[in-house]
Amino acid sequence: MTPPAHTTPPSPDMDAAATVRMEQAGLNALALALEDPSGLGGVFAQAVAVLLGITGRVVVTGIGKSGHIARKIQATLASTGTPSFYVHPAEASHGDLGMVLPTDAILAFSNSGETTELADIAAHALRTGQPLLAVTSKATSTLATAATLALTLPSMPEACPMGLAPTTSTLMQLAFGDALAVALLRQRGFTATEFGVFHPGGRLGARLRTVREVMHTGNAMPLTAPDTPMRDVIMEMTHKALGCVGIVGQNGELAGLITDGDLRRALDHDLTTTLAKNIMNPRPLTINPDVLASEALQVMNARKRPVTALFVLNPAGQPIGVVHLHDLVRAGVG
Repeated sequence: MTPPAHTTPPSPDMDAAATVRMEQAGLNALALALEDPSGLGGVFAQAVAVLLGITGRVVVTGIGKSGHIARKIQATLASTGTPSFYVHPAEASHGDLGMVLPTDAILAFSNSGETTELADIAAHALRTGQPLLAVTSKATSTLATAATLALTLPSMPEACPMGLAPTTSTLMQLAFGDALAVALLRQRGFTATEFGVFHPGGRLGARLRTVREVMHTGNAMPLTAPDTPMRDVIMEMTHKALGCVGIVGQNGELAGLITDGDLRRALDHDLTTTLAKNIMNPRPLTINPDVLASEALQVMNARKRPVTALFVLNPAGQPIGVVHLHDLVRAGVG
């Protein structure tokens, strides 16, 4: 008896590359569909208008792998200025529908559009008149038919060799949800400062803090007058320990800056007779208090010879603070 022939499976790296290419093909098809104003692109624009028009929140739902995607999209919406929350379809049928208000809109993810667990949510939307936006790959599915707007994604083969495990379809759902969140973000004019309000923790939160939040103010600022003898300038710089001294004019405006580097370069002067105005830099780098701390770091590093401190000025050109490189490092920005 002839033994059955055995085929050699593809090497792991080739198999991995094929998986990525199949999923990439799904993303390419999705991008093309979104560029079609008579197809998905037009419905996408309608969906953005609907979500911008509600006074409540976006209720995101889905189950299984689509549910995992729905949770991620909900988190992205919430962090970028679109109030939202996730409702599990099974829990919705056991009381959580009470969280859904008439002013809300429902965004449901289901690749097949035949997910039975979504039936009660869809029926609730029909009863209460809430917009139901269905993200599915089946235009004739039950969910798509019941929806206010059916956002039908291109039907592409799964990367799974059996065609069963959600792979390409979930990646397309994820990309579509991100596209929706970004479109809403742009339409709302959502800024980096607002983003920082929703991300106060961790390195991201640190980079989104403003200069005003980390600068030294009041008596901590090293300041002196233009006619101050250099001996007193050195004492002020040493006492405040920021490596610089701001020189202020009669109206309190910043007239110049002396750094420890300027002091070293001035050692050939007679420091008993030299005044602050004789060695100050009359055009120092300064910054606005409301720019991001990360931008302050970029300004410090932009010059061929980076600086370690920036004076912070008000609209009248008067110093209201000093931000030092060490402050940015301690805040987690550097």
